[in-house]
Amino acid sequence: MAALGRPAYINLGRAEELPAQRDVDAMRRATYAVLDAAYAAGVRWIDVARSYGRAEEFLAGWLARREHHDLTISSKWGYTYVGAWRMDAAMHEVKEHSASSFSRQWSESRALLGSAINLYQVHSLTVDSPLFTDEPLQRALSALGDDGVRVGFSTSGPRQGEVIRRAFDLQVAGRPIFTAVQSTWNVLEPSAGRALAEAHAAGNLVLVKETLANGRLVVAPPAVLGRIAARHGVGPDAVAVAAVLARPWADVVLVGPASPAQLSSNLGATGLNLADGELRALATLAETPGEYWGRRSSLHWR
Repeated sequence: MAALGRPAYINLGRAEELPAQRDVDAMRRATYAVLDAAYAAGVRWIDVARSYGRAEEFLAGWLARREHHDLTISSKWGYTYVGAWRMDAAMHEVKEHSASSFSRQWSESRALLGSAINLYQVHSLTVDSPLFTDEPLQRALSALGDDGVRVGFSTSGPRQGEVIRRAFDLQVAGRPIFTAVQSTWNVLEPSAGRALAEAHAAGNLVLVKETLANGRLVVAPPAVLGRIAARHGVGPDAVAVAAVLARPWADVVLVGPASPAQLSSNLGATGLNLADGELRALATLAETPGEYWGRRSSLHWR
């Protein structure tokens, strides 16, 4: 729900799908429309975050109205939304991985979503996060697991593999803190694949995000991707998502549509079975992690 809970975000191809006036009520209606379409299509996992503007609030309202009880809800803490619902905000989110931030944001998430939260994740864990040496924070996260909420982390940046391995090594009282990871993997940025395969093999839950490279694979699809999409009669987004679904270690594959039409196009991936030769062709699109994340950091909030 990163594309729906706030008026501005970095995804390319998003603005054209949203209401002309992105006030709170308009974005709430847009969110409900996507959630209704997703549920009707059989989607049963919804991922939000404290920093996604009002995403948790919108989701809570939708859940109260629809009364669906067969959903898995994951959320994240570690960034605070500070955009004040402005398109031109100087800053949209602030990162803080501290025990006090976790305590505050968990209380906020729980106040909105109650017991519906199945998985709570550290948002964008990187190698320099203080979490790795903050024992009080580690104990607080472990205690959340004791309360029946699965504890995970998401990753970003060119060193995702290192972060994944280090985080799963963290323990409190001889037990791992984390049993789930959400990482970026797409045909442009596959560098975390080996670490994610190891995590899956060890029994951890693997979620994959940014499957469309924040819209880059749709707005300006590489020629190889376009040719495969044309061959199958689908959009480039469906092929890009299908490439992720082809990974045996990918337990949950996330998409971030801004409209029911985008969702429908994304879900075209579920009917695709890419040939080995097509997967090898897509593998040639990989950029270096430094190049990929450098380009991502240059995307503008719009």
